Amino acid sequence: MHDIAVLAVIWTTVFVASYLAHKTRLTPVLWYLFCGAILVNVGFLPEVLPVFIVDFAELGIIIIMFALGFEENTANFLQGIKRSWGIAFFGAITPFVIGYVVADIYWDDTNTSLFCGLAMMATAVSLTMVSLKSEGLNNTPAATGIMTSAVLDDIASLALVAILVPIAIGEASVSLEGILLVLGKAVAFFAIVTVIGGWLFPASQGFTQKIPFLGKLNLREVLAMAKGEYTVLSLLLIAVLVGLLAHEFGFHPAVGAYMAGLIIHREYFNFHNDEDKDTDKDYYQQAREIIDNVAFSWIGPVFFVALGSKLLFDLETFVSVLPEALILFVALFIGQVLSAALAARYTGYFDWPASWMIGFGMLGRAELAFVVMDIAYVQHHIMSVEAFYTLMLVTFMLNLSVPLTISWHKRHFKMENSSEIV
Repeated sequence: MHDIAVLAVIWTTVFVASYLAHKTRLTPVLWYLFCGAILVNVGFLPEVLPVFIVDFAELGIIIIMFALGFEENTANFLQGIKRSWGIAFFGAITPFVIGYVVADIYWDDTNTSLFCGLAMMATAVSLTMVSLKSEGLNNTPAATGIMTSAVLDDIASLALVAILVPIAIGEASVSLEGILLVLGKAVAFFAIVTVIGGWLFPASQGFTQKIPFLGKLNLREVLAMAKGEYTVLSLLLIAVLVGLLAHEFGFHPAVGAYMAGLIIHREYFNFHNDEDKDTDKDYYQQAREIIDNVAFSWIGPVFFVALGSKLLFDLETFVSVLPEALILFVALFIGQVLSAALAARYTGYFDWPASWMIGFGMLGRAELAFVVMDIAYVQHHIMSVEAFYTLMLVTFMLNLSVPLTISWHKRHFKMENSSEIV
């Protein structure tokens, strides 16, 4: 099948999934995942997606996360980090321990158990944030708590993957230098993003205006080119560039894109003048609408359909691992929700409705889980086929749980209460 034909099938699926979401009043993300799984198993999508589709899907999640960061308030995000350390710690260590212990009971292999724990550790924040947005909850303190916790989780997970994977495959041993290198990369990345947001974008203001060449730069001037005709292009270029920067430091590009959106402020869009006939035009709102349309209507959904297509059904294998998968899923569901919710309540001082929403929002597993499984099963053959299918099935069930639990809990969730610290 031609790559463009695959894209046409996926876009048709987006229409169908959106219609089903409207009729069932469930989040579209759930239907994107479900339809992707169905299409790959009936043969309408190839088992191995073309590189073009894989890259297109990755661009989609980059734009989605940029759009979400673009809507977020920087001050709220920084405050959220202060409240979210406990959620990140307990919400990550609990699924790691559960994954390790359950795998050790089933397969009695240290390396397999280690990879199972790593795969179940990090939260798929993109899935959660899109699910929250579909319910109109993406700008609540609970959503900020989930996002900041997930960013901290990503840092810890990447550090453990970088440290433990070489040990598991027999290529290295634990070293202080290795640990410090990973932590140093994390600090360096966020320091660079802070410099970009604090001094580079508004460079023609403050002390930086005295620096030759740099003092003439200002993001506002770039966005104002041709009376705003290149505003969206400029924003998407920033998202991709900071995403690539994040990738170089070991993060998923989506994390970098979110940070890029976070450091772009509304005042950069006040570039009309008195001679402009469109002085009442809100360039910021226009840019948000265009980016949201790209992110949530036609590029972003490709990521979730592609994610659903990773679940390939081998009936015999699936039946054989179903008991293990169900037990691991239930253990992870209970452990993840309780650990994150209790941490949100007692270390972040969220109220109970927001705490439970954070617990449900931390259930998803995606990018890092598949990276770990690929390393263990495909690249180094450390994990058995039974363990691989168990993790795939558990990951899919956890991802389905995110939009379902968020939609169910919405009726109990009072947005006005979620901002109270009690």
